[in-house]
Amino acid sequence: MQELNRITVKANTYTERIIQFGEGNFLRAFANWMIHEMNKKANFDAGVVAIQPINQGLIKMLNDQDGLYTLYLNGIKNGEAISEHQVIDCIQRGINPYENFADYLANANNPDVRFVISNTTEAGICYNENDKLEDAPQSSFPGKLTALLYKRFQIFGGASDKGLIVIPCELIDRNGDNLKKIILQYADDWNLGSGFVQWINEDNIFCNTLVDRIVPGYPRDKMDAITKELGYKDNLVVEGEQFHLWVIEGPASVKEEFPSEICGLNVVFTDNMEPYRTRKVRILNGAHTTLVPVGYLYGIDRVRESLEDEVVGKFLKDALFNNICPTLDLPEEELNQFSADVLDRFRNPYLEHELMSISLNSVSKYKTRVLPSVLEFIKRKKALPNNLLFSLAALITFYKGDRNGTEINLKDDTKVLDFFNKVWKNNDVNEVAKKTLSNTDFWGTDLTKIDGFETAIIIYLEEIQNKGMQTALNEFVN
Repeated sequence: MQELNRITVKANTYTERIIQFGEGNFLRAFANWMIHEMNKKANFDAGVVAIQPINQGLIKMLNDQDGLYTLYLNGIKNGEAISEHQVIDCIQRGINPYENFADYLANANNPDVRFVISNTTEAGICYNENDKLEDAPQSSFPGKLTALLYKRFQIFGGASDKGLIVIPCELIDRNGDNLKKIILQYADDWNLGSGFVQWINEDNIFCNTLVDRIVPGYPRDKMDAITKELGYKDNLVVEGEQFHLWVIEGPASVKEEFPSEICGLNVVFTDNMEPYRTRKVRILNGAHTTLVPVGYLYGIDRVRESLEDEVVGKFLKDALFNNICPTLDLPEEELNQFSADVLDRFRNPYLEHELMSISLNSVSKYKTRVLPSVLEFIKRKKALPNNLLFSLAALITFYKGDRNGTEINLKDDTKVLDFFNKVWKNNDVNEVAKKTLSNTDFWGTDLTKIDGFETAIIIYLEEIQNKGMQTALNEFVN
């Protein structure tokens, strides 16, 4: 069986214009796929130099394959379940700075480099007070990037046109702002001078981003069939869903240099990403959290099966379109389309997402993902969002720890589990509702003070306790 490389598979060579910190599954299934599409369809001519951000990684394996790998995109596309694959060829080479620091730093000399992309996990954008300029390499990702930027500043004499556009993908709020703040901290620690600080502030662009694509990663259990289908051996096959979204907050000039729009990619350039972050948290994450206790107590184990069930599926759609979307400020058409995309993602036949895997820390998830929709709905509509309240009653029942006589393996903070264990002892739904809703440690506010809230929860709790979830939900939905 042939190995995947640039001899066995025809691939393009591109100008090295992007330095990428991270070579893992997500970047290869997300950012690198988009760069590949822009290279093919918009003559972007952007080659990627992948940097291994930590001591252990995949760079050797990537170099053994000449930067090539096969990407499978599986999911709902234009209403149909589709699995498609292609070889991604935008990565030109990889560098392990722990073995070849000089090669890493030499990227600063390249006048063609324009972008920095990163995904070094949520813990990657962090300040390490022990990092020094003379380290080879620095331990932190921001430390390595600061050293590279300072070298570039020196080589090109602080030329304004040699600044870089930095687009981090780490899943932290205001990722670009945080990264820039740490770089400026290192500039101060290392006495890099006011000129360098001015160059960072005026000639480099740090974007804040929101990224969204489910990437299951390397399909280990399918590799025999995949290898047979491909006709070559690929140690870096990666799977992702069809849906993708990249929200990039930055100046309009970034959009002009990043030709995603003409390729039909779902990349949104904006000067304020907060509405998009709120949309994702409320609709995508909120729908998951709303669904879990209802679907699980109904007797369903997976997200896809929940959508396929007539009753549970209708409950979730009503929650999305009638309770959550009306609380958001983006255009209705845009919200409806995003919601429809979310439902398609939940139906993805290639992904089996267990409801119990989403149930971890459900109380705090309800507070951050669903409760803001509840409170905003009440504020705007002067009414209660019944589906979201029914879900809360189901959540409270879920923490009773019983599913039709079978113990539920609850996973949450010990204080949360102890609270529900104690409050459910007498099996008095009035007491359960009052103590749970008034627990400000859970919700940040006393929900019993909202007119009609406690009464609604008691009614739903009684229905679920007395009739069981299946009957209670059927009656609620109908």
